[in-house]
Amino acid sequence: MSKVPSLIEELATPIVEELNLELVDVEFVKEGRNWFLRVYVDTPEGGIDIGQCAQVSERLCLLLDEKDPITQNYYLEVSSPGAERPLKKDTDFQKAVGKFIYVKTYEPIKDMKEFQGYLTSYDEHTLVMEVPVKTRKITVTIEQEKIALARLAIDFSA
Repeated sequence: MSKVPSLIEELATPIVEELNLELVDVEFVKEGRNWFLRVYVDTPEGGIDIGQCAQVSERLCLLLDEKDPITQNYYLEVSSPGAERPLKKDTDFQKAVGKFIYVKTYEPIKDMKEFQGYLTSYDEHTLVMEVPVKTRKITVTIEQEKIALARLAIDFSA
């Protein structure tokens, strides 16, 4: 099943680009007895509407019916990535500089594996965050390969 997201990404990318949208993420997950194919799209500026999601869904559904790349039954969902959109590609991280993010790492850094704070800089190998810890802020540098999960987050302290 791990090949399904990359296969769907290949099929969906031309559709999304033709509509001047951005493919954010693809998931193929089992929840209970059902499989879900989730395709997250957005505008380059952020703020996609339901009509745009419907366009992607209709076109992708036709292509999936034609190519039939998934053997089991599944539900197709096309939606916005939401306020806490995942950060996966270099461009995602570059756009997130200056924003509040959440990062989970594979191994501890400064005795922590989860970080919430402002992304102060990013290059293709590392990101630098300013993270509030108790009554002070610390600077944390995280190497790209140590990131298990990264997403935008909501700063409730602001």
